[in-house]
Amino acid sequence: MIKIAILVSLIFFDLLTKYLIQDNLFLNQSIKINEYFDLVYVQNFGVSFGLFSGYVSHWILIFIALVVVILIFYLFIISDKQLEKLAYFFVIIGALSNIIDRLINSYVVDFILLHYENFYWPAFNLADIYITIGIIMLIISFFIKSKTAK
Repeated sequence: MIKIAILVSLIFFDLLTKYLIQDNLFLNQSIKINEYFDLVYVQNFGVSFGLFSGYVSHWILIFIALVVVILIFYLFIISDKQLEKLAYFFVIIGALSNIIDRLINSYVVDFILLHYENFYWPAFNLADIYITIGIIMLIISFFIKSKTAK
């Protein structure tokens, strides 16, 4: 029950922030927060970093993402390590949130822009952070697993 509450809360928070950005900024508008961080309203019609934007239908992207979520959910179920399970859980939350956003808009809203001087990281959102946290946890769990296997 608590996992469902966490899942719903994190997805809600991601979708709420995306809505607030859409409602308060113009497309491609940027608000400087500090010298390393801007809020920006970007519509991502592709996958990570806008790859394949304009080349693939959003329905195909949704279908592929759902297949991936199902595979990750299967890995979640069969995993016997708590850190792995938590990692898969975070990846699933982020993926589902971006899928919902793509279902609503036919694109994903990105709004976090990190930069240093003239070097910019592509804009991203909270769901992307959830996925990244999950991947980092998964990598850590693989190192822990490989150490204990020796």
